[in-house]
Parts: sequence; C-alpha cells; structure tokens
Amino acid sequence: MSGHSKWKTNKGKKAVADAKKSSAYTKIIKEIIVAAREGGGNIDNNSRLRTVMARAKEANMPSDNVKMAIKRGTGELPGIVYEAVMYEAYAPGGVAILIEALTDNKNRSTAEIRNIMSKRGGNMAGAGSVSWMFTKKGYIMIEKSLAKEDELMSIALDAGAEDFKSDDKNYEITTSPQDLEKVKQAIEAKGIKWQDAELTMVPSSLVKVVGNEAKQVLGLIDALEEHDDVQQVYANFDIPDEILEEIANS
Repeated sequence: MSGHSKWKTNKGKKAVADAKKSSAYTKIIKEIIVAAREGGGNIDNNSRLRTVMARAKEANMPSDNVKMAIKRGTGELPGIVYEAVMYEAYAPGGVAILIEALTDNKNRSTAEIRNIMSKRGGNMAGAGSVSWMFTKKGYIMIEKSLAKEDELMSIALDAGAEDFKSDDKNYEITTSPQDLEKVKQAIEAKGIKWQDAELTMVPSSLVKVVGNEAKQVLGLIDALEEHDDVQQVYANFDIPDEILEEIANS
C-alpha cells in the first residue's frame, strides 16, 4: 500500500498541479457525473458523491463546475454518458496493477491503454487475475513532523480507523471506506494536515522491485495516470524510499 502512495507524494505532483489542473478537473467532473447518476445529487445520501466532492474542494474546483456536473449526472442537464471500466494488468517485475477508468468509448479506451502497456513493458491480464489481491480501504498519510504519534494514533483509532503504522518519515492510517471522511474530519479538527487522503485499493501482498525495473514500473504507472480516461491506478510494488526519491527528483 505505502509504495504507490509514497510515490505519488515523493514525485512532487503538487509542484506540477497547475500544469495538469485541466486534466484533473476533467477526471473529477467525470466522477461527479457518474456518482450523481448512480446515487443522486444529495451528498447526505450518496457517499461516493460526498467523497469526490471532497476531492473537488481540495483541487479548488469552481463550485459552478461541480453544480453543473451534478446536474448532468442527475439528468437535469444533457451530458455524455460515461461507463466505468476496470482493467487488470501486470507491470515489469510481476507487479499487479488495477486501472479504474471512466469512458464514453470503451473500445477506444481499451485500445489506448493496451498500447500504453505494450510500450512500457506491461501486459494486460484477464478479469479476476489481479483484482483478488486488492481490498478497498480508506487511506491517510501524514508527515511525522506534523503530529505526535501517540496523539495522532489516539485521534485516528477513536474516530474508527482500522490500522495505524509509522516509518521513518510518515504515519499511515487505514480505515473502512465508509469511515474515511469521519477519520479525516477528526484529524482536521485537531489542526493536523495530511499529505494524502483517499479511497484506495490495498494489496494483500507487495512485490519488491529495484533498479531499472523500478523505473520501468513507475514510468508505466505515470503514463497510465496521464491518460484522460484513467481515474485511478493501484499497484502492489514495494520500492525502497531512497529509490522513490531518486526517481522522483531525476
């Protein structure tokens, strides 16, 4: 779990956020439309919509964009119909990958993602060959310098967190999907800020990769995440922190 989340943080994506803001907004809008279509436009009754609305807020998306996306999802405004697709694949080194996408043309998206996999040394896999390794969880990562361990652990567990771990630089908190927002709010109420807080797919086991293979894995994941239809990419790699930082800064 921590490998992929740390890569997203160490890579310094915040530094290039403005350059990718348009793409990020497009992906969030797609998710809002689908969430509203499936569960309605009331966030009190739609946990999926509530979660993506929090992402929109964190991305500083204009409220008018959010309102229009909800109306497209509920049918109050005309809009494109997006289909949710999950692709399963393997990266170099036998790393398992799950790719969540929203598309208005499944055949096009499948062909384009297959092309990315081929160019980057990955292989598409059959349905069920990878997904069994992952379980949906809430995940929060916080820099150690921002909180005392005993205090943060107490806040998280009292709010319903399932697990709390720490390493040299970060705390990692795992929750059930439905308790993520509650735990986030409890932490925020104490003035503690997180680096990453999201619903994710947690792998049951990790695959250690180093050297050139690590670069290939991260290059493939970056290429997939840059595709307009790809919402999330999950992987079970374990790459040492020093290699993550080296690649992120190269």
